[in-house]
Amino acid sequence: MSNKVLNGNLWDTDPELFDIIKKEKQRQASGLEMIASENFTSVPVLQCLSSCLHNKYSEGMPNQRYYGGNEFIDEIEILAQQRSLEAYKLKAEDWGVNVQPYSGSPANFAVYTGLVEPHGRIMGLDLPDGGHLTHGFFTATKKISATSIFFESMPYKVDPKTGLIDYDKLAETAKLFKPRLIIAGISCYSRCLDYKRFRQIADDNGAILMADMAHVSGLVAAGLIPSPFDVCDVVTTTTHKTLRGPRAGVIFYRKGVRSVNAKGEKIMYDFESKVNQAVFPGLQGGPHNHAIAAIATAMKQATMPEFVEYQRQVIKNAQRLCSGLMSRGYDIATGGTDVHLVLVDMRSAGLSGARAERILELCSVACNKNTVPGDKSALNPSGIRLGTPALTTRGLKETDIDRVVDYIDKALKLAQEITKISGPKLVDFNKVVVENADIKAKINSLKEDIETYSRSFPLPGYETY
Repeated sequence: MSNKVLNGNLWDTDPELFDIIKKEKQRQASGLEMIASENFTSVPVLQCLSSCLHNKYSEGMPNQRYYGGNEFIDEIEILAQQRSLEAYKLKAEDWGVNVQPYSGSPANFAVYTGLVEPHGRIMGLDLPDGGHLTHGFFTATKKISATSIFFESMPYKVDPKTGLIDYDKLAETAKLFKPRLIIAGISCYSRCLDYKRFRQIADDNGAILMADMAHVSGLVAAGLIPSPFDVCDVVTTTTHKTLRGPRAGVIFYRKGVRSVNAKGEKIMYDFESKVNQAVFPGLQGGPHNHAIAAIATAMKQATMPEFVEYQRQVIKNAQRLCSGLMSRGYDIATGGTDVHLVLVDMRSAGLSGARAERILELCSVACNKNTVPGDKSALNPSGIRLGTPALTTRGLKETDIDRVVDYIDKALKLAQEITKISGPKLVDFNKVVVENADIKAKINSLKEDIETYSRSFPLPGYETY
């Protein structure tokens, strides 16, 4: 390879690709990013991700590698472990941490692989009720998640009227199902979890209690919502959502004395080797050292006062978004939010989740269609999920969120207008969007307003890419 290829800039060596990357940067800068699981990470994180650390293989744990040349990689991974514990105010004698999972889904699967025997039983919040695919989702005709393929999963549900987790029903079902592991975790549920109740149910059934705090890990680090570390045995998280780090996963596991038996003998936790061996060599090869370095700097940021204020504003903005939409007549699942997201039930507005998502996307507001309590199909959901972490990173405050609510309302009213023309089918809805000149003009006008507004807020990262 020529020196030009090895040391040239992407914009010179591959301008075709670089042009597409620049378009994505402009999309991010010009739109309102409201996907609850997305955020804009910092320059230090980006610098780690594009560093020489990408070049190194390092299978195994620090000081126990299968390849040579890892003395500095070991230092980085140990630093990431230490900072992960510090971010959540954990003692090294009580908690261990594995920072090698490639993301949240592999982290969850590693826990099941290490701590639950094949086809062992697990319970997680049902996907249509706000759970995550990796918590064991399946349908009457198909096992959707690998979790449901390799383990026997039983979902627990929310009360269809309140949208709140039905803990009494969970306790009743767990008593019959006898799970090996219970997952206290969410993907689209806007209330704090009752970890103490989960602990009680787990203890009543001899189950391991695992928290998946991927969505709320930044809020937990800031001390603004209840912490799963108070009562859980294992805690998993991604690092790129509210935590605002790289796309990666982390597993925390209990260490030390688990209990004392009738003879006065100490029973120790045995999670460390099981979790670590499930990650490697069980499920993964070489860890992504550039991502582990990025975890280290993200966890350092999570201990800073500015981070706490950021998370506080995330919640304020989510609650302002929620109250604003409710004042416009939209139904909100659970009737409010304690965290960073809002689940909007579009049925009362006469819209499907897909149509709401589509019109917002056309107007440069990014969100995702999502099931709401009572939905029959995850492929045809009735709601949309909106989050505030990314907007808050860009500096939006409550009064700015009022403007965002106005934009969302205008877009959804436009969707209602289109539906009157198109009828109920999404394909016809999309046809009107493309072919109706009056509708196209209204969409473009609203899109231009939103993009002009969005560009008035800074976007962290590199200027052009």
